[in-house]
Amino acid sequence: MRVVVALGGNALLQRGEPMTAEAQHTNVRIAATALADLARDHQIVVAHGNGPQVGLLALQGAAYDRAAPWPLDVLGAETEGMIGYLIEQELMNALPDGSRCATLLSRVEVDPNDPAFETPSKPIGPVYTEAEAARATKDHGWAMVTEASGGHRRVVPSPLPLRIVGLEAIEVLLDAGHTVICAGGGGIPVARNADGDMTGVEAVIDKDRTAALLALGLNADALLLLTDVPAVFRHYGSKDQTAIGEATPDAVEDLELAPGSMGPKVGAAIAFVRASGKLAGIGQLTDARAILEGHAGTRILPEKAKPRRTGTSSQEVSEFAGDDQPVSVWLDDGGAMV
Repeated sequence: MRVVVALGGNALLQRGEPMTAEAQHTNVRIAATALADLARDHQIVVAHGNGPQVGLLALQGAAYDRAAPWPLDVLGAETEGMIGYLIEQELMNALPDGSRCATLLSRVEVDPNDPAFETPSKPIGPVYTEAEAARATKDHGWAMVTEASGGHRRVVPSPLPLRIVGLEAIEVLLDAGHTVICAGGGGIPVARNADGDMTGVEAVIDKDRTAALLALGLNADALLLLTDVPAVFRHYGSKDQTAIGEATPDAVEDLELAPGSMGPKVGAAIAFVRASGKLAGIGQLTDARAILEGHAGTRILPEKAKPRRTGTSSQEVSEFAGDDQPVSVWLDDGGAMV
């Protein structure tokens, strides 16, 4: 099977854990063990989050030069290299000799007129106290959101991904027997300017939505969205919370889920399942194989299997849910959502 695996930023850096190189190495080593277990029997493509890491780099950059901080597209590229290197090294250590692995920087095109640019919603970086958040807003003009824990985090625009630039290179590497790490942090956000040239934009794309786009473009057999919680829960955080084992897209579409965490995962899973007629799984990183095999996590399955439509022209295949409303999604032969 070809399986796209998306590792959450919080799966690679546990909540409340200090953002140190040592902590990152330890968590990536755990992730690599689970990925290597899958890679022995399946062809895997690995995407990953970067919320904590890109926020830390932004904070470090702002401390160096408040007047000219590095833009988020460049910081996103830095996290793709940093995290990709760590995953690749630990994965190669965990795989048998002779295994091949490649990490790619991936640009992902977005719509420069996406309404997400007017309403920042993607949490990045560390958790701040109220006083620290107020100071960051004053010093840097950053938008902040209060989390359920009472802490505060910076939020940035999170536009929907339209197209993964360079999808063909990923296919070439997969066909040559490589495990591919790509589309890290949702990809480097780019858009076309008035002249038609690509330029970076100030945003962080949700990695789960990009992973769904990647899985569709690669015609993957399954999509696994792995995080630090064991499943999707009804009434999460209450005494009545209940884990969902298996469900159809219709059954989970109306769940009330946090827009900055589980909401995008379920939205991405729904989009992939409806478009492909295949499996999407959500759950804990260490349960990757068990989720794929139906023994753990939440598995979202089509009401009845349907073949993925193919053809020479663009076709409407699904609705890709945003935080507030769905938008039409089209998948062309190059793997583009337009």
